[in-house]
Amino acid sequence: MATSSIKSVPIMAIPSFSICHKHELLKEEGKSRDPKRQEEEEEGLSYEFLEMLDSLPKERGWRTRHLYLFQGFWCQAKEIHAIMSFQKHFKTLPKDVILATIPKSGTTWLKALTFTLLNRHRFDPVSDHPLLTSNPHDLVPFLEYKLYANGEVPDLSGLASPRTFATHVPFGSLKGSIEEPGAKVVYLCRNPFDTFISSWHFSNSIKSESVSPVSLEEGFDLYCRGVIGFGPFWEHMLGYWRESLERPEKVLFLKYEDLKEDIETNLKKLASFLGVSFTEEEEVKGVVKAVADLCSFESLKKLEVNKSNKSIKNFENRYLFRKGEVSDWRNYLSPVQVERLSALVDDKLGGSGLTFRYC
Repeated sequence: MATSSIKSVPIMAIPSFSICHKHELLKEEGKSRDPKRQEEEEEGLSYEFLEMLDSLPKERGWRTRHLYLFQGFWCQAKEIHAIMSFQKHFKTLPKDVILATIPKSGTTWLKALTFTLLNRHRFDPVSDHPLLTSNPHDLVPFLEYKLYANGEVPDLSGLASPRTFATHVPFGSLKGSIEEPGAKVVYLCRNPFDTFISSWHFSNSIKSESVSPVSLEEGFDLYCRGVIGFGPFWEHMLGYWRESLERPEKVLFLKYEDLKEDIETNLKKLASFLGVSFTEEEEVKGVVKAVADLCSFESLKKLEVNKSNKSIKNFENRYLFRKGEVSDWRNYLSPVQVERLSALVDDKLGGSGLTFRYC
């Protein structure tokens, strides 16, 4: 029986997962394949799945050769495969927590903060904490990149409550799996300008060797047309934003820039939403600050586990930590590009109530 790719944390912060069975769309033995499709990004996918893939609109990819338009958003072939698997098999339990982001919006930071908040009575945030030896992506696994990757269907029955997972999937494609009344979603959003620059750097750092680098100009045009992993970015943001307004008890909408400006206030807000509010005693003892310090970009970046280990797919953790700044876009975008993206944001988000700070 196959075993999961989830790494076991020595102190058992996460139990190991065993795989019950493979998704039906895995490659079938003896099935003929078009030799032109023998690419790394499609390895292991069945003939039937690739036939379905051929029916989808596609564009030039950022990290792989192509992105495909699936359920209204753009993603890679193997991401679609995993998403179909977890949409079929994954269902939340009453106390589950789902962390959602569009890529390069502070996902690693949100995972660290949430894991530490939920487990602070098990693990002291000032000493011998799992984050000191484990990357946040090992502690809070992705549905599409880890648990259901490669057609696997994990046995999640051994996880302690509250179970915590993460995803980049837009709300419209996630909601069918999170109908359980007690399950909660935390969404972290970052201003579109910095999200683009971070995505551009990241994609070129970890892209397949068979894919040519994406120039800033080409990437910017793709981004403004919505062709970015799990984009269009405006639809991704608006999906969770609107749900947070309609059901604030179920979806908490946070902004990266707000966390950077006042992490302690936002930590208290997150803890309250998760049902693990800080006590007066904890605040007096400086626990809020201790959590913020432990999970800070600077603290995580200098840890050995985040310099060379691999927690997602086959790229090193160091690529997850570049600058973590607000307004880095000013160092890259031309006045014309700023004008184009500003107009796009106004057009797509105008009237929604969703606004950003850019510096």
